[in-house]
Amino acid sequence: MASLNVGNLGEYLREQRRAAQLSLRQLADATGVSNPYLSQIERGLRKPSADVLQQVAKALRISAETLYVRAGILDEREREELETRAVILADPSINERQKNVLLQIYDSFRRENGFVPGPDADADADADGDAGPRKDEGPRKGAGPRTGDDAGADATEDQDPHS
Repeated sequence: MASLNVGNLGEYLREQRRAAQLSLRQLADATGVSNPYLSQIERGLRKPSADVLQQVAKALRISAETLYVRAGILDEREREELETRAVILADPSINERQKNVLLQIYDSFRRENGFVPGPDADADADADGDAGPRKDEGPRKGAGPRTGDDAGADATEDQDPHS
């Protein structure tokens, strides 16, 4: 069999497996992927599916997106965008509405810089239905997450609250 050009995926997987101190057999047991198939991937003889790469990444505790890029399944920019989104969505210190607003701001900046948001951007951003501008609207004046004392205030600062 001729070796496939899969971006040094096999070499990278072998390095990661050895760093995790796993034998091929142990990795096969952890992933549910056969030992011979994993060996062929490491030798560059097989190009694995995204599902297999995800199982391997989980077992090795590495980023599946990194493996997707090395296998030629995912573009480097797409990987960076997915990782950024994943970090935002995984942050336990902010609530869901704040995550959605932050994703909308991120998408807005990417559009402004000439990048098209990923396929999940609209679904993530419109999940709560009220944060940020819609596709058919221009940017809101002062559009940004509102926190603390100004969260519900639409009044101007010099307005007397007692009048």
